[in-house]
Amino acid sequence: METTAAPASIGEPPWDLPVTPPIAPMLASPAGDALPDRDDLAFEPKWDGFRMLAFRCGSRIALQGRGGDDLSYAFPELVASLRDALPERAVLDGEAIILCGGRLDFPALGNRLRPRTDANTISRLASESPATYVAFDALALGDRSLLDAPYRLRREALERLDSPRAGFALTPMTLDRDVALRWFHDFEGGGLDGLMAKPVDAPYSPGKRTLLKIKHRRTLDAVVAGWRGHAKDPDRVGSLLLGLYDGRGLLQHVGAASGFSAPRGREIAEHVAPYALAEGSDHPWTRDADDGQRRPGATHRWNRGRDQTWHPLRPALVAEVAYDQFEGERLRHVATWLRWRPDRDAPSCTYSQVALPAPVDIEALLS
Repeated sequence: METTAAPASIGEPPWDLPVTPPIAPMLASPAGDALPDRDDLAFEPKWDGFRMLAFRCGSRIALQGRGGDDLSYAFPELVASLRDALPERAVLDGEAIILCGGRLDFPALGNRLRPRTDANTISRLASESPATYVAFDALALGDRSLLDAPYRLRREALERLDSPRAGFALTPMTLDRDVALRWFHDFEGGGLDGLMAKPVDAPYSPGKRTLLKIKHRRTLDAVVAGWRGHAKDPDRVGSLLLGLYDGRGLLQHVGAASGFSAPRGREIAEHVAPYALAEGSDHPWTRDADDGQRRPGATHRWNRGRDQTWHPLRPALVAEVAYDQFEGERLRHVATWLRWRPDRDAPSCTYSQVALPAPVDIEALLS
């Protein structure tokens, strides 16, 4: 097996830039599911990918992830495209995405981080599912730091870099709320989960939540068929395991609802206690595997090393939850519990509730 060297520390010299790594990216606060009624905001699509700060100094390229690690080892095609697209001294903020059939493919992006030392696999994945770097801010160009410049000037500097390059794009931006509203509704079918709003006169503030994110919010009624205890108090509910029935009558695990306060977690634990099943009892997610049935407890890169113990419940409870996006047959993110639905029968909780936006071509948005 051919191997590559372990990635160096991103902060390791030599760096000769006015903004040097590692640097905390600017963050966003939730702003609900409606565009703020303000006239000082610029709007951009909210990309569903890996946040990356891109550094170029001479021939050296680094891609800093949100945790401060260098992800350039996993994306050699982005290193090549940024070396072509950027001037010799530049620092950008952006998102790595993978497009498949005109829509965002987040699972394919996650697969790119697994082979840390297998150069053959890294090269194959880069060829089979190449990523694109979507730039949405400029932190430094040449000898000039742009951290203190207002966003409108940073955007102008970014647009001066714009030229067709494979694997490199600038995010669309608009000051027109009507255009932003159309983006918000029309492009969800391509995998975009909302909009980012940026004050046009604000500087780049590393680590601070000065941006706003507007995300789709929908509700559905789901079967509560299990729960996991809180990490610090296993007797109170940390998350509820949710299910929907498919066309074959199988209860599919679609995700979880969490974020309970300590009092609410204990209250929910008392509420679900009468539905608890003894060890060895029949449960849709503990029977011998059925073809295509999703069940909790599977290990993947996002939960590796975590306790996956869960407590089965008789699948009779129904809860209304809020969610932002479905990905295939499951919730893209953790849902928010809203209330119990004692008036709803569990078998009536099917995938027919899930709103499926019309498909759109995200490549057209980028072009």
